[in-house]
Amino acid sequence: MSDGIQEPPQDLVAKTGLFTGMNAFMAIASMVMIIGFVAFTISDVEYSGAIFAAAKDYIIGTLDWFYVLVVSLALLFVIWLLFSRFGDVKLGKDDDEPDFSTFSWICMLFSAGLGSGLIYWGVAEPMYHIKDNPFITRAGIEPGSLEAAAVAIRVTIFHWGLHGWALYVLVGLSLAYFSYRKGLPLSLRAALYPVLKERIYGGWGHAVDLLGVFGTIFGLATSLGLGVAPIAAGLEKLGWMTNTTTNQMILVALITLLGTASAASGVGKGVRILSEMNVWASLGLLMIFLILGPTAFILGMVITGAGEYIWNVIPMGFWIDGEPDRQWQSWWTIFYWGWWIAWCPFVGMFIARVSKGRTIRQFCFCVLVVPTTVVVLWMGVFGGAAVGVDLFNNAGVADAVAGDYASGVFQTIAGFGYSGLVTPITILTTVLLISWFVTSSDSGTLVICTMLSMGDENPPIKFRVFWGVTSGVVAGVLMLAGGLNALQTASIVAGLPIAVMVLAMGYGLVKTLHADFPQADVEDKMALRYLNR
Repeated sequence: MSDGIQEPPQDLVAKTGLFTGMNAFMAIASMVMIIGFVAFTISDVEYSGAIFAAAKDYIIGTLDWFYVLVVSLALLFVIWLLFSRFGDVKLGKDDDEPDFSTFSWICMLFSAGLGSGLIYWGVAEPMYHIKDNPFITRAGIEPGSLEAAAVAIRVTIFHWGLHGWALYVLVGLSLAYFSYRKGLPLSLRAALYPVLKERIYGGWGHAVDLLGVFGTIFGLATSLGLGVAPIAAGLEKLGWMTNTTTNQMILVALITLLGTASAASGVGKGVRILSEMNVWASLGLLMIFLILGPTAFILGMVITGAGEYIWNVIPMGFWIDGEPDRQWQSWWTIFYWGWWIAWCPFVGMFIARVSKGRTIRQFCFCVLVVPTTVVVLWMGVFGGAAVGVDLFNNAGVADAVAGDYASGVFQTIAGFGYSGLVTPITILTTVLLISWFVTSSDSGTLVICTMLSMGDENPPIKFRVFWGVTSGVVAGVLMLAGGLNALQTASIVAGLPIAVMVLAMGYGLVKTLHADFPQADVEDKMALRYLNR
């Protein structure tokens, strides 16, 4: 292997037996970890929940500055890298070409990184923040006013924008560089090679990948378990089913089945096709909200929210609330940062998987700027529509969100005032919620199998099926036992060691890039170009 990097041991992946194509130790250890964790959580939900909550409260109350620092440094690092002399370096060999078209690639970025959350949080979060957040309090803005609405949309974009995606860029770029450029396995441990060296093939590497499997499987289970609520709410609005635990379990089983089938078909087929369909359908839903809502008002909210965000994004990123009795930042910003960090191994791995042949500059721009631009537009349209129908049509969206976050988007649809269109728009929204969850499920399944197979881009189908079903079973069991909230809290706690890993990845990537492309080489090439004029 080039650059003095040691070849992976021959026995890293089993060649025969039950675990053919996988690392047997990792496969068994991950199963034991999952069974043990689920058993501990459901054996005494209150006790396990209290332990996880205490750990989360300690982290949020004591280490909030650390989460803020890590996320802000990640953004500054990616911006530097975007404009650095390393921008033309390929994630792969110099003659490698991308496996997917730019449109398909961007669609798949959304399938793993955003998905269904945009649909219901696009209404719920601005309508929550319009009533209370420290930025309107400090500015003396009246809660519920138009000025408060602009700030609420800015805060929502902040939680879904550049900072979170910078984490995905850093992790995904590190994985893609060390895998496709340096020949290491496409696994989380590869990005830590500059720090761990050959120890990535031993216990340290196993621990890193197991942490990635933990974050992926339990993050998927938590999102799936909590995410069936808006789907059930939409189906109940349509009169197709009641929102009961039994019916939610049926929905979990359906989404798991579809996600597993998509994962089994591979990235180039099921995942890509479903991601492209979701993007087109989501753009259609966005246009419906823009046209049926108070269009001029919504466009004003989009422009105002974008301007507010651009002007305040860096100061907000470094802001830490100095009032100890006010818990808004802990409940929202720090919780978001913990969740983004906990998910970055999963999303970063998937993005790396589909980004071979891209340059560093392409990667940084498309993974950082393009999704954030869509977030700005989406939150402005959905948030502006919700505020508009509440102000002009007395739609009761704020009251609906106060009672149930998941119902806000459907209350907004009803508030447009076009009774004949409520049912078809609700159907489209509900189908999109299901479809986006399916793409998250299949992406997560492929990531888990890739890590356990030590970077095989086409892991055995039987393991894709096994892990796809496992994520659904874990979600279902925890839903029935009431342990999903405890698991959600535990996932945030797991973000702490991952945050340390993210810093190590950034350090290792910079160190390796400077070693691979010294300044002298760049100056020689520039001089040669000048002489050849």
